[in-house]
Amino acid sequence: MVVFTCKDDFESMMTCIYDAWAARLGHSNIRLAIEPVGNLELFCEYRHVEKNQEKAEKVIRTIQRKISPEAYEWVYAAAMSFQPHKLDRIYRFLVLGFSLGSQILHMLHVQQVAAVFELKRKVYNECHQFREFLRFSSFDNKAFFSVIEPKCNVLTLLSPHFEDRMPSEDWMIADKTRMLSVVHPRDSLSFLTPITQEELSYMEEEIDKKDPYIRLWKSFFQSVSIDARKNTRCQLNHLPLWFRKNMTEFQ
Repeated sequence: MVVFTCKDDFESMMTCIYDAWAARLGHSNIRLAIEPVGNLELFCEYRHVEKNQEKAEKVIRTIQRKISPEAYEWVYAAAMSFQPHKLDRIYRFLVLGFSLGSQILHMLHVQQVAAVFELKRKVYNECHQFREFLRFSSFDNKAFFSVIEPKCNVLTLLSPHFEDRMPSEDWMIADKTRMLSVVHPRDSLSFLTPITQEELSYMEEEIDKKDPYIRLWKSFFQSVSIDARKNTRCQLNHLPLWFRKNMTEFQ
């Protein structure tokens, strides 16, 4: 068994798919994995794959042409999952998709399709939740800043929503889990950039704690609650605890 490994970013994953396919070792004789691999298996050969933009673009074009643009959306969303087995499942989906074409998207009874659909569904669900639960704070009265800690890498899926809602504002969303951030200059397109722990700590400290909207939001949250109808179990179903640590009303 030959195991092709790569870093956990989309271009590296597409390059890994390209090299695994081009190796012509037989689909049943290879496996794809995200680094770090963890415990190495006996009788397996591990091959690290470096990111290559040209190869990644070839894979993307092939998915869109031979399957469909919607299939590419499935693959991209599945690649943003936190599950360690996601890359191999995407590869098995593409093996089937390149032979069957766009009809594969309607074959949810097939294991390879169902696996990618489930990855995609969970990523989109978390992205949808952060559209509701994300809270911005004022940063030096010049920009808006928010910190999130998502399980999946949802920044690129989340940013178009706020680009549409806040096109003429300077804002930034930082993913504390992956130390990535999406930055949106006013009236421009947003872009993805790494962020250091020092930069993140500085921005968290410089947030305007006296912002009147913070007090207003907390007051609203407290005033609409009804103690007699409090249902903690129901609240946890709609708003899990791991979302709350970065929400203004729970600070």
